[in-house]
Amino acid sequence: MKSEDYLPTHPEIKKNEAIALRIDDIGASSKFFEIYSKKGKGLGNFLFLKLLPGLRAWGPYREMKASEWQSIIQILRSENAKLTVAITASWVDFSGTLIPFPTKFPEEAAAIKSGVNAGVLEIAIHGLTHCQIENHSFRPKLFRGNRQFHREFLPHLPYEWHLKNLTQAKKILDEYFEFNIDLLIPPGNLFSDNTTRACNQLGIKLINCKTKESQSENVKIISNRNVFAFHDKEVVELGVKWLHNHILKIKTDGHHFCFVSDLAKKSNL
Repeated sequence: MKSEDYLPTHPEIKKNEAIALRIDDIGASSKFFEIYSKKGKGLGNFLFLKLLPGLRAWGPYREMKASEWQSIIQILRSENAKLTVAITASWVDFSGTLIPFPTKFPEEAAAIKSGVNAGVLEIAIHGLTHCQIENHSFRPKLFRGNRQFHREFLPHLPYEWHLKNLTQAKKILDEYFEFNIDLLIPPGNLFSDNTTRACNQLGIKLINCKTKESQSENVKIISNRNVFAFHDKEVVELGVKWLHNHILKIKTDGHHFCFVSDLAKKSNL
């Protein structure tokens, strides 16, 4: 995975424009269960082959540690930077049981909360499960990949399903972080009109993902034009220094930092 794939590359971005750093998949068990091959539908997905170096496209990898969060918070403060953290509200274990993020990762949650209180981290909802748990669809498959089951807000699912998942996710994160979270980062950039209807019902005012800016219901859709979007996978596998280097590069290129929610204020919508 090339880090430069995540850099804002929109041709209209000019110096002095704000860039929002965004990290996805915090607390998502997809990092452990989403297993597929870079070779798509070929033999690369056969049994253990999809776990081999060179074929492994995604999981498994570990959750970020509290010490890594503490280092990131220190870097953000020293570089006058900000980071939007997209948290999946519940870890799904192998049995399909949902464990709230603060319960599964209490030290990590506390470290993130300290960054919020310090004004350098912003929380976004990254779904309740990140995956499909019905019939244990999220589990790794013997002879094929399972990426398609690690997208939560599938278009064919009814409105009531979107509303239920978002209600639970928002409740978990609102209660732990002690404020109203009104930003959704849909897993895999996938959402539908049912998602925006549910967001409107729950007071979620913003959705940020890889799409065009628009307005649906009372929900503003923010594009990734000025967003440096990456995953916890980069930090786990490449180290905190990887992020620090990109922060330095963005600053050298003449940009400053903001939260994803701040981009909505700059939108013409």
